[in-house]
Amino acid sequence: MKKIEAVVRLEKFDAVKGALEAEGFTGLTAYRVRGRGRQGGVRLQWRGVREFRVDLIPKVKMELVVDDGDVERVINIISRAAYTGEVGDGKIFVIPVEDAYRIRTGERGRDAL
Repeated sequence: MKKIEAVVRLEKFDAVKGALEAEGFTGLTAYRVRGRGRQGGVRLQWRGVREFRVDLIPKVKMELVVDDGDVERVINIISRAAYTGEVGDGKIFVIPVEDAYRIRTGERGRDAL
């Protein structure tokens, strides 16, 4: 099993979630985060006069655990749905998961997903 963590633009979250659901991946955890990548934040102008720097950009971090065989499929789904072609589209991380437990039923491993 693998844990997939994806950090995407706020405005792309619904598209990514919908694309995952359409392919049968319904279980996920999402929360708002703030961060920056290579761009180091952005510079904004207020009323054309004052310039200020936004150091940490609001994003959504999504986490889901999938079977090893579904990893590439999920990465492709997220990548397609989150893509704008602009700096700041996000990142996807894949992390090994040793085991999983479903508290309600006691199922373990793949059955707990």
